[in-house]
Amino acid sequence: MTTTSIRGPGRVAPLAAGWLGLWGVVALVGTLTGRGYPLGANDAHGEASLLRLLPVRYGPPVFAAVLLGAAVAVLAMVGNAHPSRPQRTLLLGYGWTAAVALAVVVPDVRVLAILGYLPMLIGGAPFGWPPVDYAEIFDWTLAAKFAGLAAGVLLAAAVLAWQRRTVGACAACGRDGDEAGWTTPAAAARWGRWAAWTAAGVPLVYATTRFAWAVGVPLGISREFLAEMHETGLVWAGAGLGAFATVGAVLTLGLVQRWGEVFPRWLPGLAGRRVPPLLAVVPASLVAIAVTAGTLGELANPEFWHAMGGFSSATAPMLLWPLWGPALGAATLAYHLRRRGTCAHCRRPWPGPMPRW
Repeated sequence: MTTTSIRGPGRVAPLAAGWLGLWGVVALVGTLTGRGYPLGANDAHGEASLLRLLPVRYGPPVFAAVLLGAAVAVLAMVGNAHPSRPQRTLLLGYGWTAAVALAVVVPDVRVLAILGYLPMLIGGAPFGWPPVDYAEIFDWTLAAKFAGLAAGVLLAAAVLAWQRRTVGACAACGRDGDEAGWTTPAAAARWGRWAAWTAAGVPLVYATTRFAWAVGVPLGISREFLAEMHETGLVWAGAGLGAFATVGAVLTLGLVQRWGEVFPRWLPGLAGRRVPPLLAVVPASLVAIAVTAGTLGELANPEFWHAMGGFSSATAPMLLWPLWGPALGAATLAYHLRRRGTCAHCRRPWPGPMPRW
């Protein structure tokens, strides 16, 4: 492995350690002062968060321990390319556990909802629609949830790079010169197609119910409840989420279509140009994590099932959500494996011919 392959990916470790340490100190201050903890029972929108199970008095010290412990673990990985087996097992075990907890447990369905409503909130702000108080939406609690998501992603990137390095693979791309099996472009094209169609189908089923409500069809709900949603305008918020889900489903199919690799002819200034892989990988990965996080809290919330009247055609699409996040993540990984070229760090070449759709 070249020196370049170590330095490039290694830059994420100090960034992750700094971010984790910063929020660890914030949690420590909250522990000492008893103030500022915005999650759990202190979260006005936390009924769909798994953190509601963690008592408020234990929240700050638990977060301080997890965040500062993760920062120390990342720093212990820096420059340590040949750890003992117990040390490697301990650091990887703690690192991955903390990364999943921060990226999936701390965010909840509110993060996913904000991502869905964001185009509407930004586009409608100059016109005063939707009539909401933006200060109540973009508050300290939401900032903490996004901070947890960022911490989990940065920690996962640092742990993955170190995990690769300790087995002699490139820390940037993970290749060790012996690529075969499911990671080849041809194999990724096969299983990635199944993953992409699954990830596109789930939000389309969800969108169908929201569009039905918008046109006055009480699919899975009572006519009284539908009338109430029309009176309050809530039905249009649902239609907005349905539109976001539909657009997301179409973009998901781009992961296995030619237009997901080369910009279509009807795009002025971009027609025929190569689509940068990160333009698809980064947002798709973010949505996959947000969907998985939102699913955990929402489906585990008894109030959700009570409000929706138990199992019905309105809640049935939600039962497919546990497939949505992993399927989208798998489709994104397959897209990455197909489109990665010669690594800029280790200079290992493309492992095989790129499949044609």
